[in-house]
Amino acid sequence: MSALRVLKSLNSIQTLALTWKREGLLVGFVPTMGSLHPGHISLVEQARTAVGPTGKVVLSIYVNPTQFGANEDLAHYPRGFREDLKLCRSAGVDVVFAPCDRDMFLVGGKADYSTWVEEQQISMGMEGAARPTHFRGVTTVVAKLFNLVLPDVAVFGAKDFQQAAVIGRMVDNLHFPIRIILSPTVRESDGLALSTRNRYLDPAHRAQAVVLSRLISKAREVVGKSRGGILANELRTVLNRVLEGFPLARLDYIEFFCPSTLQPLGRVKRGSQMAVAAFLGSTRLIDNGPL
Repeated sequence: MSALRVLKSLNSIQTLALTWKREGLLVGFVPTMGSLHPGHISLVEQARTAVGPTGKVVLSIYVNPTQFGANEDLAHYPRGFREDLKLCRSAGVDVVFAPCDRDMFLVGGKADYSTWVEEQQISMGMEGAARPTHFRGVTTVVAKLFNLVLPDVAVFGAKDFQQAAVIGRMVDNLHFPIRIILSPTVRESDGLALSTRNRYLDPAHRAQAVVLSRLISKAREVVGKSRGGILANELRTVLNRVLEGFPLARLDYIEFFCPSTLQPLGRVKRGSQMAVAAFLGSTRLIDNGPL
């Protein structure tokens, strides 16, 4: 196993990526905001499988300010660079790319960025409705990272299903020569999807955070027993009764949609997708799953 390299300048990562291209090496890429957990490592494993033992795996660590709203947790988002590097070494990452805001978005300490990448269809609902500027920030930074790392394969987690779909649409529409892999959600033993923001939860809210996966499980059970599906409003009524058992959870949204188009569904059938967002105290968590 080669030693882990840590690169911070845009020129250094792009120069290395171009060298790999000339050498015919496959490159797998895992974009993250750091504060890594086993869910991120599962993405690394998928990337390694995709590029093989002779390929290269790059993991980026960049807390992207443009995907946070004005009242969100940018200033408090967990950061643990040293621990992240330890995990990357043990997982066999070849390069960690950790750019700074000045290189990504600022010139001379002042905002000087006027070009954005914006998907305007499947990014509009769910997270796009709840966080109006979020996906513009995601797609712009991911496009920049793709142009710097020049990956053949990029891996994203299924917990952020809409995000992966938006990036996939961007890749298709803008003709990036990149294959997007959707990696299964990694969960705690009680069903809670792994998330960096789980660290915000106090014991009481952590105990009730399982509500998200419980709602998905209940919806899956109801849809599985139905013949020809169930009206979305009727299914929401069933799920609201589940919510009553979790008084510390404040629902943001429950949506049922087609997994290929992300269009909302009036009737929910087997093969539909469900997404849920809820607040546990001040912490907002999301989850989703097939029904």
